[in-house]
Amino acid sequence: MRAPGGLLLLCAIAAFSQTSTDDSGVAKARARLDSLRALVDAGAVPRAQLAQAEENLADAQDAAFLRQTLYGQDLTEAVADDMIAAAQRRLERRNRAFDQDKKLVDAGVTTQSSLDPLLEEVHRARQECDLAADRAQTVRELTIIVDSERSLDERIAAAPQNTYDLGERHDGDGVFNMSTFVSIEAAFEKRFGKPLPVSAMGETAVHRSLGFDHRGRVDVALHPDDPEGVWLREYLDLKHIPYFAFRQAVPGKATGAHIHLGTGSSPLAHGG
Repeated sequence: MRAPGGLLLLCAIAAFSQTSTDDSGVAKARARLDSLRALVDAGAVPRAQLAQAEENLADAQDAAFLRQTLYGQDLTEAVADDMIAAAQRRLERRNRAFDQDKKLVDAGVTTQSSLDPLLEEVHRARQECDLAADRAQTVRELTIIVDSERSLDERIAAAPQNTYDLGERHDGDGVFNMSTFVSIEAAFEKRFGKPLPVSAMGETAVHRSLGFDHRGRVDVALHPDDPEGVWLREYLDLKHIPYFAFRQAVPGKATGAHIHLGTGSSPLAHGG
């Protein structure tokens, strides 16, 4: 099983996270709009200029929202569609600006070189859309993984003798911590020459939104019966490390197989 799309990239860009959508760009665009409205009311500038100022404010708000979600660490499935929509609106604005300027070029009003910066902005906005789609897919896959844990817990409680095809639990010595995880990571990379494909490290917004306490646990995006998954389970058995191996997801879902390191996730306490 592959790691959820964009996971390594998300880790790399998390440093650009913002905590508020009302950043300096939004404040400047809002101040410009307010100033123009005053000038329009005074009859100093035509009302048509307000439309561009309003679009600039909307674009600044979308940019700020993307800094909070696309480049942030806490994202739930419920926000993913809004993130994609914001990225698409920014791309559409840049496509319109390019098309408008191209008409001027075709009419001989401006030179071909004037299109270069606009084309670069279109390219960046398209990359932003791709990244938003990639991150949204990562969040959806993690949501399925969390749902699969809940489903297996319920089925084990109802009929433990019929759950092998869904997954299995190994209690080990009941001890798993970050020091243990570092050893697992190093052993896996030494064996396979690549990083352990972690899909969730500790608590995430997805776990919180679905009512699970995932602190001190790690999910690994490996199918338990694939060669890498078999090796990892054997290593965990040998070291007496507790884990859950999930072979199937929630019925009707396309993914969800993974190996959960540590004891099972517990329901969040009220207000947790």
